[in-house]
Amino acid sequence: MRTLALAVLAAACTVMAPVRDAQAQTLSAAMKVKVDAKMTEFVAWGKDPLVVSAVKAHNASPAPEMLAMTNEKWASLTKLDPFVRSFDKNPLGQYLKSKKDDIIAECFVSGADGTKVAFLAKTTNWSHRGKDKHMVPMSGKTWIGPIEVDESDGHQQVQVAVPVLDAGKPIGSIVVGLKVSQLK
Repeated sequence: MRTLALAVLAAACTVMAPVRDAQAQTLSAAMKVKVDAKMTEFVAWGKDPLVVSAVKAHNASPAPEMLAMTNEKWASLTKLDPFVRSFDKNPLGQYLKSKKDDIIAECFVSGADGTKVAFLAKTTNWSHRGKDKHMVPMSGKTWIGPIEVDESDGHQQVQVAVPVLDAGKPIGSIVVGLKVSQLK
């Protein structure tokens, strides 16, 4: 009976794989070249002293309101809420704005715990702990996601992520959403 159940499960997974793959588009070779070129730029951001010092400060002593924040509470806040605005108005948020170009749809920096340090605009989630876009950079590697429509800005994009490194050790992550329309 168990063997039959496993066989049915394996068959279902085989049938469903094309559906899942069709939903998450992949990058063309030409798009991948453009993404790789941008990744080099983003890796440099992850070593920039301003970025590193902001993430180190966040990791060392997050504010009480940050510790109390949850994804549910975050979702209820508007873009104009003073707490939300503090992340695009802080020095790191201003740094991100200075780096934004036509291809960047969104960008956010998270501390080791996955919570926000700064961003260009309010993100869908307060914390990305447990998600590949944060956890892979926290292992010291870069990450490229599938093409998808982003919930926070409604654009078709591909998210990429790099680690924030302090003396070669990952202490946070930078996630950048790249507009697919600009990659073509």
